[in-house]
Amino acid sequence: MSDEEKKTLLSLARNAIAKSLGLPYQNIDASNYDERKGAFVTLHKDNKLRGCIGYLLSTKPLYKQIEDLAIESAFYDPRFLPLEKDEFPFIKIEISIMSEPKKINDLSEFVLSRDGIILRLNSYHSVFLPQVADETHWSKEELLQALCKKAGLPLDSYKRDDVEFMTFNAEVFHDL
Repeated sequence: MSDEEKKTLLSLARNAIAKSLGLPYQNIDASNYDERKGAFVTLHKDNKLRGCIGYLLSTKPLYKQIEDLAIESAFYDPRFLPLEKDEFPFIKIEISIMSEPKKINDLSEFVLSRDGIILRLNSYHSVFLPQVADETHWSKEELLQALCKKAGLPLDSYKRDDVEFMTFNAEVFHDL
């Protein structure tokens, strides 16, 4: 993805949030971004997570998905209160465009910091983006334990024979 395409998608996300807050915004024509890929929109404030929502696969054109995810991250991430107008100038937006997830048969195939990872066990599931390892400075074992915790499972569930893992890559970019 070119720098100009990244800039357009970031502007699209920022303007979707501004419009939802009743703040001035620009209409951006991004209808040419019609490919369907998984994506996440992550919001940070003061270098701390402030919202993150995404989908590994998409049935929507990328431009529409980015708008929707920006709004969901700002107002509907259940871990946070909805974003307030006075916070908006301090929000940094990060977008992750996903590759298609691929099943792995052994955790040795999962490379920390390069791969995102999905855990599935019966009806439980969780996901971490590739950049989580760098942001948290977790070891592979710590990340896998946190992945289990996020899914609502015991910390050592990643060792079970019936757990499934998928990995993916992401093109990650953010505004200033």
